[in-house]
Order: sequence, then C-alpha cells, then structure tokens
Amino acid sequence: MTAPLADRIRPKTLDDVVGQSHLLGEGKPLRRIIESGKIPNMIFYGSSGVGKTTVARIIAENAHMKLHKLNGTSASISDIKDVIADTNTIDGMNGVLLYLDEIQYLNKKQQQSLLEYIENGQITLIASTTENPYFYVYNAIISRSTVFEFKPVTAEELAPAISRAFRIVADELGVKVKVEKGVVEHIARGCGGDVRKSINTAELCVLSAASAEGEIVIKAETAEVLTQRSNMRYDRDGDSHYDILSALQKSIRGSDENAAIHYAARLIEAGDIISLSRRLLVIAAEDVGLAYPQAIPIVKACVDSAMQLGLPEARIPLANAVILLATAPKSNSAYNAINAALDDVRNRECGDFPRHLQNKHFDGEGAAVKGQHYLYPHDYPNHYVKQQYLPDPIKDRVYYHFGENKTEQAAYAYRRHILEECEKQSKK
Repeated sequence: MTAPLADRIRPKTLDDVVGQSHLLGEGKPLRRIIESGKIPNMIFYGSSGVGKTTVARIIAENAHMKLHKLNGTSASISDIKDVIADTNTIDGMNGVLLYLDEIQYLNKKQQQSLLEYIENGQITLIASTTENPYFYVYNAIISRSTVFEFKPVTAEELAPAISRAFRIVADELGVKVKVEKGVVEHIARGCGGDVRKSINTAELCVLSAASAEGEIVIKAETAEVLTQRSNMRYDRDGDSHYDILSALQKSIRGSDENAAIHYAARLIEAGDIISLSRRLLVIAAEDVGLAYPQAIPIVKACVDSAMQLGLPEARIPLANAVILLATAPKSNSAYNAINAALDDVRNRECGDFPRHLQNKHFDGEGAAVKGQHYLYPHDYPNHYVKQQYLPDPIKDRVYYHFGENKTEQAAYAYRRHILEECEKQSKK
C-alpha cells in the first residue's frame, strides 16, 4: 500500500520543515539545541500535522542516535523494556532516542516506568502530545524535560508546500496538472494549520480530478469538497474545546461582540450547543452580573429556546444571547463576593451564628444572655434596623463591593439612604 504523500516527502533537514520558525529559525532555541548534538529530554506540544514527528526524526539522524517510535495509544511497559534492551546493542552505541507519540494516553505507571532510564541517560525521550502536557503528563516526566510548543502553520507558510505537493504528484503520475486560481489558498486556509492534511489534500485533489485532453484540472469545487470542515480544530474532550470556550468568554468579557459571535459560530458549526449554552449562562452571572441582572433570565430564555428548537434554528436565540452579553455593562462584584466568602468558610475560623439569628428559642441554664432578641426589620422604618448578622470572629468582614455601574450605584444610593435614616432615628 502506497504511503500518503506527506509521508513520502517528509522533510530531511530543519530548513525543509514548514513553519515553526519560532523554534527552528536561525538562532532559535530548539535549533541551537539540535545543532549542538547534545539532545535533552523534550516534550513537543501542539496540534496534529505541525511537524513534531518530523523534527524528532531529524534530531535522531543529526545526532546519529538509534530512533525508536512508540505510540501512547498502543504502547505497553513491555514495549518500553524492549527499547531499553536496545541500549546495550551495537545499534544503540551512540544513544537511543525514544519518540513517544501521544504520551497523554499512557497511564501513570507506564509513564513512571520511563523515569529511571531518562534519569540515568540510558535513553533520550522526546514525547509528543496534542494536549496540554501540564495537565496530562506525569509531573516527574515534565520536571526532567523541556517543553516546546509547536504552533499551527499559517496559510502563508502552507501555500508553497501545497504548490510543491501538486508538482510532485504530477511528476509521479507523469501527467500535466493545472491548478485553478484560488485552489492552493483555499486548501491552505481550510486545513487549519495542518501540514500533513494540506499535502495529502493536494494529492487527493489530483487523484479525484477529471482528466481532459491529457491534462488534470484541479477546480475550486474539488478543493472545497476535500477540505470541508477540516479547519475546525475541535475535540469536545480536548484542549481546543476549552480554548474556544475560554476565547468566547474572554471576548464577551472584553465587550467584543464580533469576536464573541465568531467563537460561538465555531461551537455551533461543531454542533456543540450544550457547551455554548452552559457557558453563556455562566457569563451572564459572572461577567455581566448585577450591572444588568435581567441578562440572567434573558439568556436562560434564549438557551431554553435553543434547546427546544435544535439546530439549525438554535443558532438564532444563541446569537441573541451572545451579542446581548457582549454589549451589556459588566460587573463581577457578585462573583468576587462569593469567592471571598468561600475563602473565609474554607480557611478561617468563622465561629457560630449570632444568638439572635439561630432557629431556637430555649436557653439552657448556663446561658449568659437569655432570649433570642432578634429585631424584625419590617417593624422599622425603611424595613431596616441595625444589628449584627455575621459571626463574632468575622463581624466586620466586607465581601461585596458595589460596582461602578448604574444599577449597582442605584442600589448603593438606596443603601446609604436607609443607613442615614436609621442613624437619624437612633438620635431621636
């Protein structure tokens, strides 16, 4: 079976690698490490198809090390022991480099089995992961490794590689290939920074295109079909899921309705209206909050409508919610207040409830003060009377600070008014 084009033309030198100039450009850190010939344990973090495996192969060849490749989805401790055994052979005399792809799929025990060997230098480990290594890789492995982040390749960087792919396929097939204007750019934009996908898409375009008068013409429609949805980097259980939700919330918090609706569109296109709806409910309470309290029931109504409608119509009430939240005044005063109160509950000795707030009416013989002595606020002017509500150890704590928006400042003005009236009554 013929290997995909991306594997057949895999780069042999660092200069041939597409993208990653922040790591592999002249004078950049990873390039200098590779050129030194002294290879440390490393973790390559980045999405699929951005050159992690290719760079690991180039490192092994430049350092003249024996390369072993394992995949975390299928590797066992026995496989790892087989790699270790190779360190005592002639092939491994210059060192053994273990490239462990998708290390996040190894369990803790499997990852721990590597520690002794990377600690004493029997093997050099290069692990790759598409997930955040600080969440998915065992801490002891991280502490013994250097993490390098591989970034998605830009459309501008991909375009020359795609054009080259068309030329190579044409030469291999011995045919003339004509690529219509815009095809290369569409593939470059549509493959979401994935070099492997871009190159393989170019090959598929040639293999699926019709031949006319001895010439294969690659039309824009063909490229559109073969690259559809591939620019959607989305995994409901992975980093991209949380990255999109984070970008959505930060855009709404920053009052950028255009960015917010863009990230909402990504979630809608992925069909994940549940995650979008849940995050919008959080944002209404956390970021808009008391500056516009009506946002909470309005967003709830939009979410309920979306759930009843389903896609594609669900996009409409959800868009209303996104734009409402992005353009609404913002306040996180309630969010800060509950966090401060929880911090006290978890970390301070708060004491018992004040006696007059307790739900009991009998005092034992040893009680210093008998009677509940609770003052009923509705019996007083403005439905307010001054009395202690917090426990004694924290009786002067202030958790909530009125936000500087119209709604909360109106509430603050009312609070000042009833306090002033109470003070006047006490002086009479």
